[in-house]
Amino acid sequence: MQLEIMPKKKRLSAGRVPLILFLCQMISALDVPLDLVQPPTITQQSPKDYIVDPRENIVIQCEAQGKPPPSFSWTQNGTHFDIDKDPLVTMKAGSGTLIINIMSEGKAETYEGVYQCTARNERGAAISNNIVVRPSRSPLWTKEKLEPITLRSGQSLVLPCRPPIGLPPAIIFWMDNSFQRLPQSERVSQGLNGDLYFSNVLPEDSREDYICYARFNHTQTIQQKQPISVKVILVDELNDTIAANLSDTEVYGAKSSRERPPTFLTPQGNASNKEELRGNVLSLECIAEGLPTPIIYWIKEDGTLPINRTFYRNFQKTLQITQVSEADSGKYQCIAKNALGVIHHTISVTVKAAPYWIMAPQNLVLSPGEDGALICRANGNPKPRISWLSNGVPIEIAPDDPSRKINGDTIIFSSVQERSSAVYQCNASNEYGYLLGNAFVNVLAEPPRILTSENTLYQVIANRPALLDCAFFGSPLPTIEWFKGTKGSALREDTYVLHENGTLEIPVAQKDSTGTYTCVARNKLGMAKNEVHLEIKDPTRIIKQPEYAVVQRGSTVSFECKVKHDHTLIPTVIWLKDNGELPSDGRFTVDKDQLVVADVSDNDGGTYTCLANTTLDNVSASAVLSVVDVPNPPFDLELTDQLDKSVQLSWTPGDDNNSPITKFIIEYEDAMHEAGLWHHQTEVPGTQTTAQLKLSPYVNYSFRVMAENSLGRSLPSEASEQYLTKAAEPDKNPMTVEGLGSEPDNLVITWQPLNGFESNGPGLQYKVSWRQKDGDDEWTSVVVANVSKYIVSGTPTFVPYLIKVQALNDVGFAPEPAVIMGHSGEDLPMVAPGNVHVTVVNSTLAEVHWDPVPLKSVRGHLQGYRIYYWTDQNSSKRNRRHIEKKILTFQGSKTHGMLPGLEPFSHYTLNVRVVNGKGEGPASPDRVFHTPEGVPSAPSSLKIVNPTLDSLTLEWDPPSHPNGILTEYTLKYQPINSTHELGPLVDLKIPANKTRWTLKNLNFSTRYKFYFYAQTSAGSGSQITEEAVTTVDEAMASRQVDIATQGWFIGLMCAVALLILILLIVCFIRRNKGGKYPVKEKEDAHPDPEIQPMKEDDGTFGEYSDAEDHKPLKKGSRTPSDRTVKKEDSDDSLVDYGEGVNGQFNEDGSFIGQYSGKKEKEPAEGNESSEAPSPVNAMNSFV
Repeated sequence: MQLEIMPKKKRLSAGRVPLILFLCQMISALDVPLDLVQPPTITQQSPKDYIVDPRENIVIQCEAQGKPPPSFSWTQNGTHFDIDKDPLVTMKAGSGTLIINIMSEGKAETYEGVYQCTARNERGAAISNNIVVRPSRSPLWTKEKLEPITLRSGQSLVLPCRPPIGLPPAIIFWMDNSFQRLPQSERVSQGLNGDLYFSNVLPEDSREDYICYARFNHTQTIQQKQPISVKVILVDELNDTIAANLSDTEVYGAKSSRERPPTFLTPQGNASNKEELRGNVLSLECIAEGLPTPIIYWIKEDGTLPINRTFYRNFQKTLQITQVSEADSGKYQCIAKNALGVIHHTISVTVKAAPYWIMAPQNLVLSPGEDGALICRANGNPKPRISWLSNGVPIEIAPDDPSRKINGDTIIFSSVQERSSAVYQCNASNEYGYLLGNAFVNVLAEPPRILTSENTLYQVIANRPALLDCAFFGSPLPTIEWFKGTKGSALREDTYVLHENGTLEIPVAQKDSTGTYTCVARNKLGMAKNEVHLEIKDPTRIIKQPEYAVVQRGSTVSFECKVKHDHTLIPTVIWLKDNGELPSDGRFTVDKDQLVVADVSDNDGGTYTCLANTTLDNVSASAVLSVVDVPNPPFDLELTDQLDKSVQLSWTPGDDNNSPITKFIIEYEDAMHEAGLWHHQTEVPGTQTTAQLKLSPYVNYSFRVMAENSLGRSLPSEASEQYLTKAAEPDKNPMTVEGLGSEPDNLVITWQPLNGFESNGPGLQYKVSWRQKDGDDEWTSVVVANVSKYIVSGTPTFVPYLIKVQALNDVGFAPEPAVIMGHSGEDLPMVAPGNVHVTVVNSTLAEVHWDPVPLKSVRGHLQGYRIYYWTDQNSSKRNRRHIEKKILTFQGSKTHGMLPGLEPFSHYTLNVRVVNGKGEGPASPDRVFHTPEGVPSAPSSLKIVNPTLDSLTLEWDPPSHPNGILTEYTLKYQPINSTHELGPLVDLKIPANKTRWTLKNLNFSTRYKFYFYAQTSAGSGSQITEEAVTTVDEAMASRQVDIATQGWFIGLMCAVALLILILLIVCFIRRNKGGKYPVKEKEDAHPDPEIQPMKEDDGTFGEYSDAEDHKPLKKGSRTPSDRTVKKEDSDDSLVDYGEGVNGQFNEDGSFIGQYSGKKEKEPAEGNESSEAPSPVNAMNSFV
């Protein structure tokens, strides 16, 4: 058995008396084990009111238990029912259940009646309730002719249903011929009696198929009433002919079709009564007619309506109170109200009650000589009468028992004996029903027995109550004690709760509550005990709960739920949405600790719950998901208060998608002038659903509305209806009016035309007026079509004119326009600027001055003066056809200007011209000026050629821009050492006519940096830099490179090798020479010609040479002979020197490595490893 949690265990108090459970035998209701002798007990029976399906067999249930097993008998309508005489009736084996086989033959009506079952054994008899068996009935409607109903619009109407009386009562509903339910509302609704009520009728209520249906659920049949035809006509439609042939009585009802205050259709009058039985549903109904449709309200006059049991049905026309009790009796008032009046109806409710148990009689087990009592208490309205039976026989005529005494609703037993065993029935009845309770008295002498299974394991969550069962039986009634552990004392009630049924309760179980508990039952006949085991588990907790989320539609959201649990329990985690299952949708993914919802939609919003279950407990945590998005478009746009220049627009906001609407944007379309193009009209706050809009005349308006929230703007609403405003005269004139001549003798007047929206009416034209500003002429006017310019011809050149352009249409003129000034066409200026003179500021800047020309000679708008200037370098340039001229323009009426960016030491010519809108005037006489010398640019190039051991030659090209006469060149240079440090700077002046210069007495193998620039009388120009390196000793470099390939060197090496070979032969002979005896001398003097070649070929010579000569020679070859080589690894190749100058070559391809330079540096820098190898080393390398 799985129980719940367990808190701390309090220590048992020492010295307390053990808790012994004494239970009062008078209220004992112990179950007698079935292996002991006991009277019968009814365990199952059919309901008191038993409605059966006449198409199926009738089964009347009666099940009972007892020891010995009981036998069964039946009565029908108060007399013995002999089932053996009826072949259709059988009794189920081992029970008293009757089966009446009416499916093969017979009728259910034959067996309609009141049945009662009796179960009997040697200890007594138990009886069932009186079971009233009735077959269900679903009768047809009686045939009737229903006349069509014709009535005026606004009248009330009641369509009667009057279904046939069936068993059980039918369920009523109204449909049409297509089996579609008829729509119901506050105006049209169905009453509790099944009739269809119309508070007032409308033309759309006209139809020929109002059909009432009755559904009989027990037989699963539906019966149909004849269709009713209703025709609703408007009063205006009644022509004289119809009025003449149709009297008032032929029209349904007599009430006026005009607006009227409410009256009740049901119930009738001002007051009524209602009676209901306790425990049922109280249904009160009020249906009123009237025009406009009345609204129903409910109140209780002498109290308030119960909050949790009150429900309103049928558009508040029905008040229902569930589980009604006597406290719900009282006066209830329904109120019907419309704009023309209010009426009331009071319903007095009385709640009666069939008998109900206060204390039903309980089975009583007594041991011989004990006392006891049976108690039977019931209540009802009216008060029920209590009567007793013994073994199914009224106790007044039952066999006498001296041990019992009847006292109203109680039977008292004293000193019972075994013969006192019997079954007693208590009957409580009033006019609304009865209760029948069976309770036996069983006299037994039995030692205690424990019915709970041995070694039952209870698993409980910590900090929750633990309940350990100890079901027991014994007669006399045993006492119960509980112990913990093998040697524990009896558990006391200050920490534990011991229940009458033997259960031990630990109110707050904790870890130390774990253990073995023993239940001991004792009576005078013996003792029994049983052990159970308790384990305490850690509670399941959610340590990471899902969190509230707000996401936009279409995005992805995840909820996290991490669970901690007892290691011996296996949890299962499920996710719920709004306390139901997750949608079966692939968008919902449940991972280990996560719920992920992809592509979120509006329907996904709600409460998501993580539910963690184990076999012992469950925990949950919830989070709300709000799906937000831009609002849905507004709808139901309506135009009201339509005036000439304003209209009111109202709309219904769309769903805000969980993000409040902040504003509405209203746009309009002009279908007449700019169809399909929407313009911004206005904006209103999000709390506003109407807007007063200003309108322009002669526009065919349509409006649309968009809603905006924090996420963005909705789609536009559907366009409103079109609204065409009346035409009016223009309320504005064209903008940007200008008067400019395109020719010397005309005036071109232009303006920006009004658009169609601004025209305010048909026939848009323009009245163009002009006159000379300084003359006395009258205005000249012309009306032109909807164009944007007008040309006035024959005007004087560049004369000021006053101009105005006025809009007009078929309705009238716009307001008087503003007057603007314009000018007729310009012509080229007639006069050149005079008194032009130039002031040279420096070698690159000059200032030009001139006198202004008379304004009349400009013949146009003075735009400024323009200077043309160019250089005259030589006569050949002057003779060229094209001379490059530069232009500078000075705006306005300036009379001087600066010429920047001139070339120094140059001859310039310039002239000045006046400029107007037409073009340039004649040029002023040319003026010549000269710029002084400036500093030259850098020499064009600098090259270092022919490097030697101590000299470098520099070649250069003069500056491309000498900017004067060159006076000299300046050359500065300084050495750079191996650490890139600069040495002393040498300054050298070179004549200006030189382009080549050789520097001598330089250090060999040294890098130099050169700075070179030219000078004029104005100063020094920009410098150019270069670097170069002097070479090493060429002779030494040549010897080092070529010694190994010279013929004399090869010959010398061959001679040395031959000399060594001879010395080796001599040494060999002397070493092998014997003593001075003749044979030896003879051998020496006359060597054997056959043996000698063998000595040369036997290989010993080669071995000797290798061992004794070549190896020492190689070893000695590393010893320097002239002390020019100081390390064994100093035999560098020529390539090593080439790297010292980065592989530089002259222009002719010759190498300029620093061989000698490295050698000279050795004493100063100590770079011994970099010196060249000696000839001896070269020879050794060759060998």
